[in-house]
Order: sequence, then C-alpha cells, then structure tokens
Amino acid sequence: MKSSNELRTLLRSIDHKSYPAYKSLAGSYHFGSYTLFIDHVQGDPFASPSSLHVEVAHKDAGFPASTYARDCSRIALQDFLTRKLSSLFEDFNFRAKGSGKSGLMSITRCGQEVLERSACQITDSKIITRFHIGFPAFGRTINAGELDKILFDFLPRCVESCFFYRRLDAKKVENTVFLAEDQEAVREILKKENLVAFVANGSILPRKSGVSDLPLKDSIPFASPAAMERSFTLPHKGEIKGMAIPQGITLIVGGGYHGKSTLLEALQMGVYNHISGDGREFVITDDTAIKLRAEDGRSIRNVDISLFINDLPNKKDTGAFSTPDASGSTSQAAGVIEGVEANTRLFLIDEDTSATNFMVRDDFMQQVISREKEPITPFLERARDLYEKAGISTILVAGSSGAFFYIADKILQMDCYRPVDITAHVKSLCKDHAAPRIQAPGFLVPDFARALPAASRGSKGDGRRGGYGGRGGRGDGRDSRHEHMKIKTFGKDSFSLDKETVDMRYVEQLADSEQTNALAHLLRFGLEQVIDGKKSVRQTVQVLADMLDKQGWEPFCSSYVPCGLAKPRKQELFACINRFRG
Repeated sequence: MKSSNELRTLLRSIDHKSYPAYKSLAGSYHFGSYTLFIDHVQGDPFASPSSLHVEVAHKDAGFPASTYARDCSRIALQDFLTRKLSSLFEDFNFRAKGSGKSGLMSITRCGQEVLERSACQITDSKIITRFHIGFPAFGRTINAGELDKILFDFLPRCVESCFFYRRLDAKKVENTVFLAEDQEAVREILKKENLVAFVANGSILPRKSGVSDLPLKDSIPFASPAAMERSFTLPHKGEIKGMAIPQGITLIVGGGYHGKSTLLEALQMGVYNHISGDGREFVITDDTAIKLRAEDGRSIRNVDISLFINDLPNKKDTGAFSTPDASGSTSQAAGVIEGVEANTRLFLIDEDTSATNFMVRDDFMQQVISREKEPITPFLERARDLYEKAGISTILVAGSSGAFFYIADKILQMDCYRPVDITAHVKSLCKDHAAPRIQAPGFLVPDFARALPAASRGSKGDGRRGGYGGRGGRGDGRDSRHEHMKIKTFGKDSFSLDKETVDMRYVEQLADSEQTNALAHLLRFGLEQVIDGKKSVRQTVQVLADMLDKQGWEPFCSSYVPCGLAKPRKQELFACINRFRG
C-alpha cells in the first residue's frame, strides 16, 4: 500500500499527459484514518466515471457495535451513511472543472426503501463505501491539479464528516437504527400471530405522483377499522396500533378512486423497510409476498400449470408447459405456480391488472360455454385450496365481480380512503344469492424439480449466448480477468446479457434499478458457474442467495465490486430466471 504523499507525487508526474496515463493511479493509498482504493480509471473524460472506494476500520470510525450488530440495524446504518455521503457529494459535485464528466462526485441515490447496497458495506472489521469520480481533464489532457483538489480536499472532508461517529448527530444514527429494529419487531410479530400484513394508524399511503415515490401532502392518514385493529408493543417506539390482516383470503372492494389500489400498492412495497418520513414506515407485509398480474407475451419454460389450464384443444402438455409468447391468462397461471415454487406465503392481486378469464367465470358464461370446452380453471376456484393446502394467503382488490365474496375470510371496503370492515354485512347478503359453482378438479401442489438446461458455453470471446463473449463484467467496456457475458441495464425495467434481453417491467416489487443490475450479475454468474442441467430452479436460487449472504458481492463481479448494486429478494431472483429466454 502506498502513502497519500506518493499519490500526490504520482499525480504531479502525469500532469498534462494524455488521459490514459491516469490508469497508472490504480491501487491503494493510506490517508491516515482511512484507505483510498482507485479500482478502475475511465478511458476518457466523456466515459463512465472512475470507480473508487474507501475503507475505514471500526476502531477509527468509532460506531458503537450495537448500531450494526443485527442485520436490520446494519443495513439501516449502511443506508443512512450512503444518503449522508450523497448529500455531502452534492456540495462538491463539479466544483473541480474540466471537460466531459470532470469533477463529478456521485454515489447511489437512494429511494424511499431501505435496501442493502454495494455503495456501503459494513463488515466485521471495517466500513467500505464505493462511489464514482470523474477524473478532470482539459479536452483529453490530464488536469492533475483539479484531481488533487478532489482527492486531497473534497473527498477527505466528505469522508471525515460521514464515516466517523464523533462527527455525526448521534441521535439521528440512533433513531435510524431504532426504527429498523422496530420494523423488524413487527415482522417477527406477523409470523408469531399468523398475520400477513400490518398498516399502522396514521400511515400516509398515497404517493406524490406517478413519477415520485414521496408521500402526498395533505392526504388522509390511514385509520384501521375497529374490528381489525391490533396493538403491539415495540422495543423502542412502544405501543403502536393499526390494521392487522390475518392469514387467509382478504378482499378489498370499494368504488373507483376510493383508495383500493393505493392500499394494495403500499402493501406490495411493505416487503421492504422504509425511511423515516416516508409515511409507510410501519406498513409491513410478509417479506415473501408476490404481486401477481397478467404479462402478455412473456416466455414460460417447463412450468406445470395444470392446476389452472388443462385439456388444450391442441393437446399440448400443461404439466410441463412452455411458450415464447404467453397470453394474459396463461402468464398469470404460470405466475401463481412460480410463486408457489418461490416459497411465497402471500399473493397480492389487483383485478385491474389481471386476466379476467383467469380470475373468474360467472354462472351464465358457464352455462353458455360448458366446462368441457373451457380449459381454464379460474383463480376463484383455487384460492381456498392455495390457502388451506399450500399455506398461501391472498389479498385481492376487486371491483366488478361479487363471486369472491363467498370465499373471502375478510372483506374491506375502501370508503374515501378509509377502510371499513364489511365482512359480516356481506356474508349476510350472500345468503340471499346463489354461490358461484365450484367445479375445480382435485388440488395437488406441483413437483418443483424442473432442472434448468445448462448454458451453451462457446469458446472464449466468440460472443455466443451463454459463453464468455463480449468485454467487461459490468457492461462498462473494460477488460476483466476473464471475459464474461456482457451486461447492460435499462433502468429498473430490463437488462441484457450479451444479446438476450430479460424483461422485468411487470415484476412490480423491484424497488430500484440497482436491484435489476444486481439480478443481471447474479444471473450471469448462475449461467457461467452454477446452472449445469441438473440443479432445479429452487436449488439454483438457493446457491446464488447463499453465496450473496455469506460472501457478499465479490463472487459476482470481476476485479472489483462496483457501486450500483442492490440486493434483490429471492422472489425477484426466481422471477428473473423464469423470464430469461436464453
């Protein structure tokens, strides 16, 4: 390891040289209370900025061990430090001048959810933070003086103000950790009390706009119906009251624009913890919950959808069904089975985004089109068995069909954004109406032993799908220790491996584009190292998840871990593998 003085000397020696001379700076440098690592230097000032990271030993950082002793508190502290450094970088961003991205200082911009990210990592011995810096230049000539400002003035001030406990507001750190521990306490209560979700009184569920996840000002605070209100005692907050949704089938009904979908959207993102001030801090949902919807055009491979679709006119086998272009009903049927395979305990469904013929068939339609001519068994006829025989609850938003009233355990009406428990009233009305006919054949949970076909591994650099074609492990155009499939991420919606695009648009519980980027890295590693034609989807996901938990990001990256990865849930990893057409 070199000293900071050696870095300064090296900087002066390359001043005004051609931009590629910056690459000689790669390495580690001791700055007294922390160590700076220059992992990757950009090729020119207009390329993606350089990747760096800083390591601070715990004995120097001085954070109490209690602030990162548990996973929930560690992740919350990492998130707090990432947001703090991002705020500090804003004050120095582009204050060093030059062409292109010269002077840029950036780190992950966190959303409302608290996610485990590569941007900040707390290990047993140190704190690691990863970020980007645009190395300054005049045209394509090195401007060492401006980089000297960044590395020896701006960056040290940011690091000192962020990663040393004595320089931080101890109360804010404590509140961040305490909130995470209270949220984790609610999750533990859900499991013990056989609940699937909890929405605290006073929560703000509506969002500012379709493109902003910030809370809507002056919106109506959530208030639980008396019949469903529960009170819990949390370790730090003390008593908290709110609506507790039990296991089983819960129906959410109401007129248009009264808040049905708003409540469901809050519940679907309740699988993650949220920051203080979000309004949904104590909207907590079973962390295995899956939002189901129709996905016209998605690919399906070897999925047993016979619980829902059978006796097709073309005699196609639905016990191991494959198609490159699924219909809405077929895709939703596959989504249910893939959800069971992903070990979910809760399905979240909005009638608005579901295939109507998959959800329900009314009595008149059953008279017109006989059972023998209809291959689809609607979800209505399977929801009860999914709960009683597979242990999977359902929360369903409905507005057009009353058929689900007969199988629901709890019925909530959203009335001007306020929930009302109308279960008893509706059940009494059901006695005066004929129940829908249930004619579903026997329920049997499918065998989830389907193996993933081994990737086609071409010779190095031949660019064939599943081989090691392309350059760079992160889609940044840089040569790595060996050549991987090339990754390119298109925001939160999709990514590509070499020329194969994986469409994640309808995986609605992805909270951040960094999760999509992480899924690309995990899938690439799986294709290159794990998938062998013998392991099942479940086994493959378990191997990848265990490696990520135990070894961190390193196995999935090349010569360094980049800033810009966020940990996805196992359920999204299942969804990613199931949507990979290659």
